[in-house]
Amino acid sequence: MPKRYYLTTPIYYVNSVPHAGHALTMMVCDATKRHRELRGEEVVFLTGTDENGTKVAEAAAAAGETPQAFTDRISQAFVEAWRKLDFQYDDFIRTTEPRHHAAVQRLFDILREKGHVYMGSYEGWYDVSAETFVREADLVDGKSPDGNEVRWVSEENYFFRLSAFGDPLLAHIEQNPEFLQPEGRRNEVISFIKQGLRDMCITRANPGWGIPVPGDDSRVIYVWFDALINYLAATGWPEAGWEDLWPCDVHWMAKEIFTRFHATLWPAMLMAADLPLPRTVIAHGWFTFGEGGKMSKSKGNVINPDDLIQKFVEAGCQPELAMDAVRWVLARSVPYDNDTNFTEDSIERIYNADLANDLGNALNRALNMAHKFVGGQIPDAEPEADLVAAIAEAKAKVADAFDRHRIDEAADGAIGLVRFLNKYIDTRAPWALAKSEDPALGAVMLSILLGLRASEALVRPFIPHAADAMAKQLNLAPLTDYDAIGTPASLPAGTKLNNPEPMFPRLERAKPEPKPAAAPAEKAEKKEKPKRGLPEPAPEVSIDEFFRFDLRVARIIEAERAEGSDKLMKLQVRVGDIQRQIVAGIAKQYAPEDLIGRQVVVVFNLKPAKLMGLDSQGMIMAADGPDGGAILLEPDKEAPEGSRVH
Repeated sequence: MPKRYYLTTPIYYVNSVPHAGHALTMMVCDATKRHRELRGEEVVFLTGTDENGTKVAEAAAAAGETPQAFTDRISQAFVEAWRKLDFQYDDFIRTTEPRHHAAVQRLFDILREKGHVYMGSYEGWYDVSAETFVREADLVDGKSPDGNEVRWVSEENYFFRLSAFGDPLLAHIEQNPEFLQPEGRRNEVISFIKQGLRDMCITRANPGWGIPVPGDDSRVIYVWFDALINYLAATGWPEAGWEDLWPCDVHWMAKEIFTRFHATLWPAMLMAADLPLPRTVIAHGWFTFGEGGKMSKSKGNVINPDDLIQKFVEAGCQPELAMDAVRWVLARSVPYDNDTNFTEDSIERIYNADLANDLGNALNRALNMAHKFVGGQIPDAEPEADLVAAIAEAKAKVADAFDRHRIDEAADGAIGLVRFLNKYIDTRAPWALAKSEDPALGAVMLSILLGLRASEALVRPFIPHAADAMAKQLNLAPLTDYDAIGTPASLPAGTKLNNPEPMFPRLERAKPEPKPAAAPAEKAEKKEKPKRGLPEPAPEVSIDEFFRFDLRVARIIEAERAEGSDKLMKLQVRVGDIQRQIVAGIAKQYAPEDLIGRQVVVVFNLKPAKLMGLDSQGMIMAADGPDGGAILLEPDKEAPEGSRVH
C-alpha cells in the first residue's frame, strides 16, 4: 500500500476552551487536506487533545471534577468546535487513550535500552502553567519568561540525553532545507541548538495522573515528552502498518511550541529511536489584537469561533455560509513569517472585499447576464484564450502555494481568478456585445461561466459550502477533480442555469446619527453651467519635478458611496502589500460594484487629506469626460500591484 499524505495539528491542551488561534491551525490543515484530495491524493489529517500533566490535574481539582471527567468535557468542546467549522479531520487522538499510553511507554523503553535515558537528580524551577523546566538565568522578576509563577522542584528523575543530538540535528537541518519552516524560525532553531543543548528531565513524581514510567509507577512521563509521541501513536506504531503514514509529511503549529519542542526535542527523540523524522515542521505566527498583543485568556482578548460564526449569521448569512466566512477570514489571515493583527476591522475588510464584493458580484453578474443574453443556459462555444490562460495560471498558483504550505497565498490565488473574472466582464462588456448582436457574445458568456466554474473548485478547500452553492446555481454537480478545472467537460453546453442567489451580504457597521440639518440658506440664482472645452496647457515642468509624483498601479478591493455625498466614493485600494483608503469624486460615473477588482493608477505620495470627514490617502487618476465626469485610467493589461507608472 503506498504511503498516504499525513498532516497534523498540535494536540490542544485541555486547560481552556477552543479559540480562534486553535481554529487557525485547524484551518490550514483542513484546507490542505481538501486541496490535496482534489488532486487525487489520499490524505490523513490528525488532531486531538493533550490531557496529561500537573496543570490538568490541578485544573480538574479546581473545577471539582476528577481529571478524567474534566478532560472528557474539555476534549469534547474541541470536537464540537471543529464540527461547527466543518474541519474534516480523519483521526482525533487523546493522550489518555490506551494506544497513546502503549506507544509512549514503548518509546521510553527503546530509548532506555539504547542508553539515551538515564536516572539523575533534578533540582530547579518548574513553570506549571507551561509544563516547562526553567533555568534560573531565564527567570524574570522571579517568574518564567512567559510571566508565569514557578515552583522549586527537587527530584530523582529520568533524563533524556538531548545534549548528544546537537550536531546530528544541525546536519539534518542543513541537508533538508524544507524540514523547518519558515526560514526565520529555522534560523532561530539553529541558533538555539548552537548555544548547546542540555539533557532534559523527562519524568516527574507520580501525582496520580499521567503515563507511568514502565516498571516504575512512582514516576510519570513528562507531559511534553509524552505529548509529542501522539503523532507516532496515531499511525499504529509500534504495531505493523505504521509505515503507511510515517514519516509525517507536515506538522503544523503556532510558533511558541516550535523551537524547544517540535524542532529540537521531537526530532532528537526520533533520531535516538532510529525512526524517520517528519518531512516538514511549520510554525505560523500569532494573531495579535492591536495594543492587546498576543491572544491570551488572561488578557481577556480571546476570540471564540462561535462568536465569529454568529457575527456573520447576524449579518444575514445562512449558518453554513457563516461558517465558510469564518474559514475564509482565517485562511486569508494566516500569519506565516510574522504575526497578524486580527481585529474587527480586518475581519470585516477581508469578508467584504473578497466574499461580499468580488465573489458575490462575479456570481450574480455572470448568472444574470447569462439569463438575459444567452437564454439562461451554457452556450455551445469555445472559451476565449485570455480566460483559459487565467484559469491555468490560477490553478498553478494555488497548487504551488499549497505545495509550499502557503495557505494565505493559495487563498489569494483562488480569489485572484474571481477578481480577473470581474475585470474580464468589464473589459468584454457582454451587454455591449448583445446590443450590437456581436457573434462573439456566446464565446464571451461561455468564458465567463467557465471562469465561475473554475473559481468554484479553487475556493472549495476554503469555503466548501459556498462552492456547493455556486455549483447548484450553475445546476451542476460540485467540481471535485483538479485536472478538470477549466476544461469544456466541466461545463456541459446546454445546461440550464438556475437563478442567482446572494450568499454573502455586506457587513455594515452601525452609522452615527445624522446631525440636525442647518437652516436653509437663500437659494442663489442658478447660473448656466458653461460648456467645457479643452484646458489650456499647464506651465512646463522639469523631469525632476515630474518624478516627485509617485504614480503606482493599485487594485480597488472595496468601494462604497460616501454618506451624505452624491459625488464621493470611498475606496479601499491595494498597492503592493499596502492597503489605503482613497476618497474620489467618481460616484456619479461609477457604481460601487463596477469598481471592485479594477486596476487603476494612483498618486501614492499625495499628502493625506479629509473629504467630508473621511481620510483620503492618495488620488485616483482620471481623465475629464466631455461632460466633466471622470474616466478612470487603467493599465492596458494586468500589471503587478504597486508597479510604478512613468
